[in-house]
Amino acid sequence: MSADGQHAPEAPGAVDLDRPSTARIYDWYLGGKSNYAVDRDFGERADKQFPLIKPLAMSNRQWLGRVVRAALDAGITQFLDLGSGVPTVGNVHEIVRRHAPELDEARVVYVDYEPVAVAHSEHILDQQEATGWAGIVRADLREPEEIFEHETTERLLDPEKPLCVLMVSVLHFVGGADNVPGIIRRYREHLVPGSWLAISHITTDDAPAEGAAQISALAEAYRNTQNPAWLRGKAEFTSWYDGFDLVDPGIVHLTDWRPETPEVLFPILQRDAVRPFYWAAVGEVPRA
Repeated sequence: MSADGQHAPEAPGAVDLDRPSTARIYDWYLGGKSNYAVDRDFGERADKQFPLIKPLAMSNRQWLGRVVRAALDAGITQFLDLGSGVPTVGNVHEIVRRHAPELDEARVVYVDYEPVAVAHSEHILDQQEATGWAGIVRADLREPEEIFEHETTERLLDPEKPLCVLMVSVLHFVGGADNVPGIIRRYREHLVPGSWLAISHITTDDAPAEGAAQISALAEAYRNTQNPAWLRGKAEFTSWYDGFDLVDPGIVHLTDWRPETPEVLFPILQRDAVRPFYWAAVGEVPRA
């Protein structure tokens, strides 16, 4: 049972409950219920270590919503959400449904390799009668070919139409021997002109000394989870958009990306305090 008296979800088979999971920790940051004692223990320690972690997660979720709405307004109707995590408030298909309820051609594919995330995604899509236009693929985001060749992806996404690929708060869990620029280039090969690539990534570039030390220590703590974390600076982040045209306002801190859009998921908490800790951008595949 969770700390607020709610029963935790039953763990699907083969779920590792000995080590905390990034997807379930993030769910806890956002106030969700799809997490377990090992995840809550880590989250509580992280909250003490870096008190802005919950507002930062909420700010990141708000940004996801702004990007999806901007993509819809730009005429993009297909979304591929990589590392989508455990379903919680502000899922992509829910944003689409609220922002463009009459849009019959909208399609959403979620991707995650965490069994809990996949099981709960399947449940919520079925419960909301969204399986005709939204689906979940269990796969590693580092394997784009597997994702694009999956039967769910092939059923839902039209490769001839622009696609919005979402890498929201996930690439800081890809590092070590992994070639991040190479992974991005492999996704780029599947995108037609007019497609978008949206990335948000944690950083300490402009952070005050105390906050930078706190988040660096937190990144080190993540080395003991199922998903070790890496911090990166603006120069490296910018290099990932080679071959893309940056969508206005370009590469900025998370809270500075089109902040005029009303925030509808969470109260605006400590906006100025969380601002230095994330880079965010959207790039478009050149049209001609």
